[in-house]
Amino acid sequence: MNPFKSSNNSRKKKDAIGRLILALLTYTILACAIFIFYDIARKGLPVLMPVLSEKGGEVINTDFLTRMPETLVEFTDGDGKKQSMPSTDFTEFTKKNPDAIVLNKKANAYSGGGIAGPLVGTALLVIVCMIAALIVGVAAAVYLNEYAKQGRLVGMIRLAIMNLAGVPSIVFGLFGFAFFCLFPLIPVFETGLGTDLPKFAIPMFGGHLIFKQLGNSLLAGGLTLAVMVLPVIIAACEESLKAIPKGFREASLALGATKWQCIRTAVLPYASPGILTASVLGVTRVAGETAPIMFTAAVAMKGRLPWEGAKDNGIFWIPDFLTDSVQAMPYHIYTVAARIPRTDATAAMQDGSVFVFMLMVMLFASVSIYLRIHFRKKLKW
Repeated sequence: MNPFKSSNNSRKKKDAIGRLILALLTYTILACAIFIFYDIARKGLPVLMPVLSEKGGEVINTDFLTRMPETLVEFTDGDGKKQSMPSTDFTEFTKKNPDAIVLNKKANAYSGGGIAGPLVGTALLVIVCMIAALIVGVAAAVYLNEYAKQGRLVGMIRLAIMNLAGVPSIVFGLFGFAFFCLFPLIPVFETGLGTDLPKFAIPMFGGHLIFKQLGNSLLAGGLTLAVMVLPVIIAACEESLKAIPKGFREASLALGATKWQCIRTAVLPYASPGILTASVLGVTRVAGETAPIMFTAAVAMKGRLPWEGAKDNGIFWIPDFLTDSVQAMPYHIYTVAARIPRTDATAAMQDGSVFVFMLMVMLFASVSIYLRIHFRKKLKW
């Protein structure tokens, strides 16, 4: 007989029931996620790969990925067949066939063409956001964990950061619109202004140094998203820094290294997997935000990519395309799904946009996860 073996069957039953409930809840969440991904892929994959649809077609719908969004024109031809095509194709069709019969013509905005503009705009917004957020977030985490004297003030700062994480995204959008879009932040040197000088005009070298607003632009949207994701990045980076053994710091300092040399060589390299994890969390949050970019960066329709038409005279070190508005996938999906009635012709743009956007977010997250695993394998301690 085992003296340590429990003889209370009721306790075993309760433990089994508790384990069963936990397993059911876990697999319910997993089943919901699988169903959502399956439904998105079932509807959107045939748009990206027409060969999988009932009508068949090319393997990859390159037009959907490379063309800009356009108005979709629906009409009935002379044979009574319903037709639909982007506005540019419809214009060419009418020019080549001036005698063609066009009946029941109907235009659906943003539902034709492709999603090249929103794809590029979203990628640029995420890149600008993560560059700004990682620089500021890692710096703040290093200061709070390595330099700041732990006390009431630092505790209040950490509490404020955690509270900031719970602020709704639309509030960040209003903040970004008021601060980054409307407040004059960018210094510009101009001559020949005459007597009509703006506020804060500083005389300099025969001209004036003035400050301009960013307006509705890629840079304003990226910085707004960076502010929104900062709490997540700071918290994740702090946890990564705390996980590094103190012996690493003590050994480095004992060899005569300065505080910064110690952090740069003995702390940050080993915390890099955790910092990359923070970037994954940041990407997955900001990539799908609609409200902040709606106020600060996104437009529903634009006929060119951000760098097309950009001039060489940027605002000091800021290229022209960074101060231009962009399209973005979340706002594009909101526009075509909420403002355009769903029909057989418009469903392709709605379903295809959601599917490609899901793939895009998964791609960003996969790159971050790969880098994290890559650096983690190199670090052994």
